[in-house]
Amino acid sequence: METMHIYRSNSPIGQFRIASTEAGLAYVELPHSSGRGMRDWMERYVPERRCVDEIGPNRAAIEQILEYLASERTHFDVPLDLRGTPFQRAVWDALLEIPYGESRSYAEVARAVGRPKAQRAVGSANNANPVSLIVPCHRVIAADGSLGGYGGGQKLKARLLAMELSRPACDRLL
Repeated sequence: METMHIYRSNSPIGQFRIASTEAGLAYVELPHSSGRGMRDWMERYVPERRCVDEIGPNRAAIEQILEYLASERTHFDVPLDLRGTPFQRAVWDALLEIPYGESRSYAEVARAVGRPKAQRAVGSANNANPVSLIVPCHRVIAADGSLGGYGGGQKLKARLLAMELSRPACDRLL
């Protein structure tokens, strides 16, 4: 039986909830979520589990998320326990390559994973991303420059992109 360490934290964007395994951060539930996302994810990927409410294994992820939201962090280095299909994992790996303050279109991500006609599948993989903010699916936009979807809502996506773009280019390189 796997132990899931779950913890809630307040932030400038609202309260979020995270879950970690012994291997690393497994799920970030953004504010204003119904709570079904984490529950559904656990039913699918961790059906035999024991949940404990503790900050311990989640402390570094919470600190880094809060630093990111305060524009004090541009890169995350917490261990991740990503669970998904091989295609989803390839998309999430490609998202990790998008630099802070930049964006890519769904088509560009599809090409990056070697599936140039799979823009919709990229969108579905983004939607299934269990660790939003850390794996930056908010940096993926439509080819026409419109935002596209986001699990945290378009207002939050726009806010995160604006926050990243507001840092001077020199700061983003440090």
